[in-house]
Amino acid sequence: IEHLGHYLTLLGPFYWKKDDGPLVVGVRIDERHTNTRGIAHGGMLATLADSALGIVLYNSRTPPQPIVTVSLTTDFIESAHPGDWVEGHVDILRVGSRLAYANCHLHVGERRILRASGVFALMPPTKPKEESEG
Repeated sequence: IEHLGHYLTLLGPFYWKKDDGPLVVGVRIDERHTNTRGIAHGGMLATLADSALGIVLYNSRTPPQPIVTVSLTTDFIESAHPGDWVEGHVDILRVGSRLAYANCHLHVGERRILRASGVFALMPPTKPKEESEG
C-alpha cells in the first residue's frame, strides 16, 4: 500500500499485513487517539474501520480500483485503550460494476470491539496525485 493520504498519515501510523490470508489493517492505540474518558475515540475507530474497508476493497482488484465511501454503519461493542493493538478484518460481500459492499470487524486480540458495514462507489482510474486514501 503505497499512499494512505495525509489524514491517515497523521492519524496513524497504520500497518498492514498479508500472510496467506486476507489483508489486515492495524494500529497501536496511543494517548492522541483517546477521548476524555481515556479510551479510543469512536471517530478514530470508525476511521480505522472505513480505512480498512477501503484499503482492502481498493487492493482486491488488479489493477487496484479507486473507491469512495457511500455509506458506513458502525456498532461500538467494546472499548480500546492506550497500548491496545487494534486490527481491522474485512469480509468483501460483493463487488459490482458500480458499487462494492463489505463488512469490517475491529479486534483487540480475541475481543471484537467494533462492527462496521460499508457501501463504496467504484471510481474511474485516477492520476497519481488523486490516489484514494480508502
